[in-house]
Amino acid sequence: MANPFYQPGARRADQVRALFRTIARRYDLINDLQSLGLHRRWKRRLVALAQLGPGQRALDVCCGTGDVALALARTGAQVTGLDFSPEMLAVARRRAQTSNAPVEFVQGDALALPFADATFDAVTISYGLRNLADFAAGLAEMARVLRPGGRLVVLDFGKPAHRGWRAVYFAYLRVAVPLFGWVFAGRADAYAYILESLRHYPDQAGVAELLQRQGLERVRVIELLGGAMVLHRAEKA
Repeated sequence: MANPFYQPGARRADQVRALFRTIARRYDLINDLQSLGLHRRWKRRLVALAQLGPGQRALDVCCGTGDVALALARTGAQVTGLDFSPEMLAVARRRAQTSNAPVEFVQGDALALPFADATFDAVTISYGLRNLADFAAGLAEMARVLRPGGRLVVLDFGKPAHRGWRAVYFAYLRVAVPLFGWVFAGRADAYAYILESLRHYPDQAGVAELLQRQGLERVRVIELLGGAMVLHRAEKA
């Protein structure tokens, strides 16, 4: 049966927005459960790869509940978080207020970023590229707003090359992760979406090729957990 939250083509954005409206309240809890807390370590790695410091500007695309944007702000950089889900942004703003973090959160479309060319020293996106209706268009927008020498860092689910590990990993996404969604968010299909979206997402080499097509250089592929998660880092010439 097709997942109701996965719709290719023009309806993709509407369904993804509905998905995050459904899970915003429990999003962080279920991330901790399904990754055994490891997503926090992977996001710290993403922040380190952005190589930010005081006086620089950073954009976190598809910022969700703001954990990466808040971590970027702790480097001393001026940080903007962008997401199209008002429910997720509401959580992010509350977290920023609680921690007194000077992060600006903006509602907007990752396929039409509301920023001028060459605005940011670093752009990050974690678990968001896979949700875009057009991966290449999203990366083109992120490259556009990067300054020359700027860094683009992508964290998302991967496709392990080892056939046995890939089968185990996909089985976990098919069975255990929807169970977490059913127990803690009341919607198993909201988390079954992860595997469905991953089936339509390029593998590690495919994402690297998309980055290169945008004219980005020094593309690095960093596999985590045997390729179950992947960091991509690239620089603007």
